[in-house]
Amino acid sequence: MLAIPASADAGCGKTKRFAATSDAGMGQAPLAIGDSVLLGAAEEAAAIGYDVDVRGCRQMTEGLEVLRRRSRADRLPRVVVIALGSNSSIARAEVRAALRILGPDRILGLVTPREVRGTAYTDAATLRAAATSWPRRIALVDWVRHTKRHKGMTYSDGIHLTAAGQAAMARLLKAPLTRVAPGDVTPPPGSGGTAGGGATAP
Repeated sequence: MLAIPASADAGCGKTKRFAATSDAGMGQAPLAIGDSVLLGAAEEAAAIGYDVDVRGCRQMTEGLEVLRRRSRADRLPRVVVIALGSNSSIARAEVRAALRILGPDRILGLVTPREVRGTAYTDAATLRAAATSWPRRIALVDWVRHTKRHKGMTYSDGIHLTAAGQAAMARLLKAPLTRVAPGDVTPPPGSGGTAGGGATAP
């Protein structure tokens, strides 16, 4: 999908953040980074323990910058979910960059995105392949597969979530949390990942 021109980006809205409204049991709340799709399920994600950081039209480059800022501030939690790709493509190199920032002791959740009115799934293939390559570090949330099996998850644009889709997205977002054993809390500051991606490359 083509990147959105800068002139159009002004209509995408400001960053919105939703604090977790329940305890996921891993110290610092897990983080979900997304675009306007995740915005639709932001309150539901917060209700299962996520801090949510979303902005309409957000692309993966901006998502990586969110990670870098939090890394510089030693504010990366044990689990980070990225739900992007509706507004531009995600490259395998960008997944590698996210893994370098997070370091080896954290879990990266990747949500496969519906693209172009819900009919193109090139990013889904990229993310599935990445999850296969790094199974111990990536938790795949296959939203594309779920929406192929269950109707009524999105509006007519094929992307944004209906009420049923919001509830379903939140249920699927529980999966990355199960990759962390009870009591396995956020690593202490400096224990993995660097702002410049200086940790050992995956």
